[in-house]
Amino acid sequence: MSLFTNKKETSEVGNIKLPYRLIHFMDFRKWGYLVSVLVMAASLFFIVAKGFNWGLDFTGGTVIDMSFSQPADLDKVRVTLEQNGIQGAIVQSSGSIRDIIIRLPAAISDANIGNNVKEILAVSVDKNVIVHSIEFVGPNVGEELTQSAIYATLATLLMLLVYIGMRFEWRLAVGAVASLTHDVIVTLGFFSLLQIEVNLTFVAAILTVVGYSLNDSIVVFDRVRENMRKIRRTDVIDIINISLSQTLSRTLMTSVTTVIVVVSLILFGGPSIHSFSVALLIGIAFGTYSSIFVAIALAYDLGLKREHMLPPKIDNDDLDDMP
Repeated sequence: MSLFTNKKETSEVGNIKLPYRLIHFMDFRKWGYLVSVLVMAASLFFIVAKGFNWGLDFTGGTVIDMSFSQPADLDKVRVTLEQNGIQGAIVQSSGSIRDIIIRLPAAISDANIGNNVKEILAVSVDKNVIVHSIEFVGPNVGEELTQSAIYATLATLLMLLVYIGMRFEWRLAVGAVASLTHDVIVTLGFFSLLQIEVNLTFVAAILTVVGYSLNDSIVVFDRVRENMRKIRRTDVIDIINISLSQTLSRTLMTSVTTVIVVVSLILFGGPSIHSFSVALLIGIAFGTYSSIFVAIALAYDLGLKREHMLPPKIDNDDLDDMP
């Protein structure tokens, strides 16, 4: 079985002329299902076996808000704290270039930790450092954030199911939500495997991945619906292949340009957005794949037909009764 049609067949398929060879995506959808099931199974295994490396947003800890008399060197602050025995500190900019926030893990429970950090930085970084506030985030707050993150993701998936079901067709809605669930589980699995810190920026990345993957799926769905109404005497599976082939260049260009930006964030964005960038990179890669081999493929296997995508017929008698 060939992935591509021959050159002669691609000049015209179902009255639609393609400037490139038709790709038979749907002929390989079962292999796509197999890959997805294996990757999701591995992801769930790592999630259960290894768990997550929860960040301070979820485990609790100490948050110190301070400012310097000159632009803050975040790397120098981070290294200085490590050299003085304060491990696991997260140093982030806050507002201006002189303001920073230092997050310390809950394991560091010294009541004088704020003063100790100030003295360390005053000696090694800036003698005029000012501490504005010292706050302790307890584990109860972290537990509430965990629940809120889960509820936000589930609510997003539910609302997307309703939206796509109303906008297109319920089979497409099921396929889209299955695709989004696939992307979220795989991303979680990678974070569990690599033990990358999970914080609130990661939650933001997950919701961004959901939106990105949904956008890819919507583009495909819209083209399928358009071709269903335009192409006659052509099987549904061929229409889906035509639609995917027509949107492939757009999908690849969008993914490549987005990946370039995300890789730049990973290399130059610093530790504060590392979780966000890595989650985006994984989600974009699998989101592009799942839009083809999960979302639309599952909708087809659920029985998607041409009549499901056609506009409803209007009864002429009803029109005559209208004023």
